[in-house]
Amino acid sequence: MTRLKTHAEEHYVGRVGWLRAAVLGANDGIVSTASLVIGVAAASADRGAILVAGVAGLVAGAMSMAAGEYVSVSSQSDTEAASLAKEKSELANEPESEHAELTAIYVARGLDGALASQVATQLMAKDALGAHARDELGLSEVSTARPVQAALTSAVTFAVGAALPLLAVLVSPSNWMIWIVALASLVFLGALGAVGASAGGASPWKPTVRVVFWGALAMLITAAIGALFGTVA
Repeated sequence: MTRLKTHAEEHYVGRVGWLRAAVLGANDGIVSTASLVIGVAAASADRGAILVAGVAGLVAGAMSMAAGEYVSVSSQSDTEAASLAKEKSELANEPESEHAELTAIYVARGLDGALASQVATQLMAKDALGAHARDELGLSEVSTARPVQAALTSAVTFAVGAALPLLAVLVSPSNWMIWIVALASLVFLGALGAVGASAGGASPWKPTVRVVFWGALAMLITAAIGALFGTVA
């Protein structure tokens, strides 16, 4: 007799919340700090001024990322809460309409009318609000907004990402600093794209090329602006 084993199955979609914040934070940390130090270096600033600008960018950027993520994800959380409250009120006041609505959703997904009505009845008997949140509003435990998690993840990963170009500044000879920081940052961005794609279960090539391209463009533009201001000064 075959023994069936139950197991907990982990899906990549469960990582969406923190993974998005982590990749965004680290990418912004590398790109913004590398672009900042390259722009300042292109303006012929000395190493001390470059480091001061870079550290200031790291601290300000990490705080900005934390605040921005917290505010934006809190707005999402507030919207979810308002939608659930509205749904709860409708279930209390118009249960027949809500049952018909859920039945129509299951019919649209391929069930016949009688079976769809039966499924809606059983699910609503167990957890009416949960059934409507999942199948009508598209909300689930996996996708629920978590403002504090997003804020902390973004701040920490931004700081880590920003520290990498600053490390390149410290170890670079002055006459090669711009090139070494740019090359090292592109390598870091490529690694970030590959790691983020791997953590999400996707192919690494497109994410890697994407982050490297936009990072290189940002650094090129800031280098040109820094050189222009350095020449004018």
